[in-house]
Order: sequence, then structure tokens, then C-alpha cells
Amino acid sequence: MAKTIGNPISWAARNIGATGDHITESVHHIGSADTRHLPQVQTLTMQDLKASLQAGYNDFLETRADAIFIILVYPIAGLLMFGFGLNRNMVPLLAPLIMGFALVGPIAAVGLYEISRKREQGGEVHWLDALGVFRSPSFGAILALGFYLVMLLLIWLMVAQSIYVHTLGPDLPTSLGAFVTQVFTTGTGWSMIIFGNAIGFLFALVALAMSVVSFPLLLDRPVGLPVAVVTSVRVLRHNPGVILAWGFIVAALLIIGAIPMLLGLIVVMPVLGHATWHLYRRAVV
Repeated sequence: MAKTIGNPISWAARNIGATGDHITESVHHIGSADTRHLPQVQTLTMQDLKASLQAGYNDFLETRADAIFIILVYPIAGLLMFGFGLNRNMVPLLAPLIMGFALVGPIAAVGLYEISRKREQGGEVHWLDALGVFRSPSFGAILALGFYLVMLLLIWLMVAQSIYVHTLGPDLPTSLGAFVTQVFTTGTGWSMIIFGNAIGFLFALVALAMSVVSFPLLLDRPVGLPVAVVTSVRVLRHNPGVILAWGFIVAALLIIGAIPMLLGLIVVMPVLGHATWHLYRRAVV
């Protein structure tokens, strides 16, 4: 009997139930009026975003060789996604794969947060300091949050596939060129673009709310996963305009970095990773 490749979407559906306990506890905290035992969030301005990006760029310059060594995983993973899409007749999911890659970006940036944290404490920083994440008391919670973001990515791919089927039909395109032509020269293609971007924005908003400060908070303090996620959501609720602007800045820089065969991510991702740490410092007392 011929071997078949497992369906990641069905795997996601089987594992979504595993997130129930943390989600239930997080919702309980979000709905609670008592926030005395939660980290205090600060009011942010656009100047805070500028200062965080500048500090992230400075961290990148100071640890440039180390950060580039670590961050090579981004273009490599992105190119693997691109090749997977071409080789598995999943051309319609290429764009959702590349855009969805940003949903799980905070997972791989955890090492950069650790480098910024170490540099903040003073002294020489080595790329091996990024491996300190594995010794963190919150490493299990970091893994769990990363699992949730991966689940979010897989659900997004399910939805993107459904949008494609309901707009352009169930048949696969004959080639990448034919697919691009169909998307940009037909009414159904533009319907797919509009619906896909609108729903993709909602997924990005959920990921942003969950992870804008949660990973740095878990590294920095002995808090549980629900508290970290709730604090991240509270930062968004307290500073909706600024955090949404941050999300658009991240998305724009990722697009710019992805244009030259994803190689620009070698610079963009470490700067954003370090900047996220500094934004966390400004957002949470």
C-alpha cells in the first residue's frame, strides 16, 4: 500500500481540544474585574514604538553576528514553506503560508528576547545566551503558547483553503502563473483577495493580542501562561491604537523583508524581536 502524507489540518482538529484548560482559565481572568494580582500595564504612545524600534536596532547592531546566526532559521523556514507549496500542489496556500508565518514568528524570536534581557543586565552577550530560554522556569508555558500559535496557523490554513474553494472552485490551478493570472484578472479572484485579507486580519489580531508581550513576560517573571496572555490582551485593550499601529509596522516590515526571496528577514526579524522586548518593558510595569 502506498504511503500518504498526513493531513496537518486534521491533526490540528484533533489537538485543538488540548488547549481547553488554558483557554478557559485565560477567559476567566479576562472576565474578572480583580486585576490587582496581574501585572500593571502602561499607557503607550507612538513615541514608544519609535523608541522600541530604535532600541531594537541598537541591540541588533551590538549583537549583529549573533543575531544573524540565530535568525537564519526564518528565511530557511520560509523557503521550505514555499517549496512545500510548489511540490505538494498547494499553490493556492502559498500566500496564506507566507503570511501565516508571521503568526508563529514570536516563537522563534524568544531567543532574541533573551539576548535583549541579558544585554539589559549589562556585560558581554553571546549567541549562546539565547539558549537560556531552555533553562527558564516558564519554558513549559512558552512551549504551550507556541503550540497555540501553531494551532492558529493551521486553522488559518483551513479557512484559507475554504475561501479558495468557495471563490475559485475546488480545482487546483495548472501552474503558479495561471493561478496568479486567475487571482488578479477575475472577479472571483478579487473576491478571494478581499475575503482572505479581511479574515486574515482577524487571525493576525488574535495572534497579536495573545503574543504582543506574553513571551517576554514569561521570560522575565514567574507568571503562568493565563496571566501572560491576559496581560497581553490588556495591553491591547489599554492601547488599541498604538498596538494596532505596531501590528501594521510589523506586517509592513515583514513584507519588505520577504520581497528579496525572504532574505531581508535576516535583518528585519532580529530588529523586530529585540524591539518587542523593549516594547514589553514600556508596556508592563
